[in-house]
Amino acid sequence: MADADCPYVSRGGLKLEHALRTFLLDVTGLVCADLGASTGGFTDCLLKHGASRVYAVDTAYGEFAWSLRNDPRVIVMERSNALHTVPPAEVAGAGGVDLVVMDLGWTRQKFAIPAAMKWLSAMGRIVSLIKPHYEIGDRSQRPSAPTVLDESEAEAIARRVADQMPEWGARALALTRSPVLGGAVSGKRKGKGTGNAEWLALLQPITSQIP
Repeated sequence: MADADCPYVSRGGLKLEHALRTFLLDVTGLVCADLGASTGGFTDCLLKHGASRVYAVDTAYGEFAWSLRNDPRVIVMERSNALHTVPPAEVAGAGGVDLVVMDLGWTRQKFAIPAAMKWLSAMGRIVSLIKPHYEIGDRSQRPSAPTVLDESEAEAIARRVADQMPEWGARALALTRSPVLGGAVSGKRKGKGTGNAEWLALLQPITSQIP
């Protein structure tokens, strides 16, 4: 459930709202995909900013907020791993979605970006949440707890990952620090004052010629 001071179904909506404002992204009328939708904070933010349709993809079942589940603009795709989910025929027939937003938990960007590209139109954009604490070391297996990073170290990792995006089919147009911390400090409950700094990246396909 969202905090009392949060206008979205989860605080994830605050992260995306910050990205939309910082990157000057107008989502009015856009068809979007939310990969790793979870409770639906990103989806809720997109709808409140005028998106016409959102495909909400997540491995969980029953976690997506009831208010969004009943919104005719939302296509809920539960029990669906975003890394392996094939976009619906209507998405392929339309040439892809206009915008992909994603928070794929502990999944590294090297795996997340190719998954997003399957959904995206040639002129589309991606907003991806980079979690530096999950981008270090060997993360081929899910870690038992996130590493706690100094913020300067976390930023350096986020920028390195952004620079690597062309290896995975996209290029970074902009990067901004999330206003909400993530990755609870080991041994503590996750809350507003604990956790690691995260960054949001605005990306476009390498093949896109739009500056």
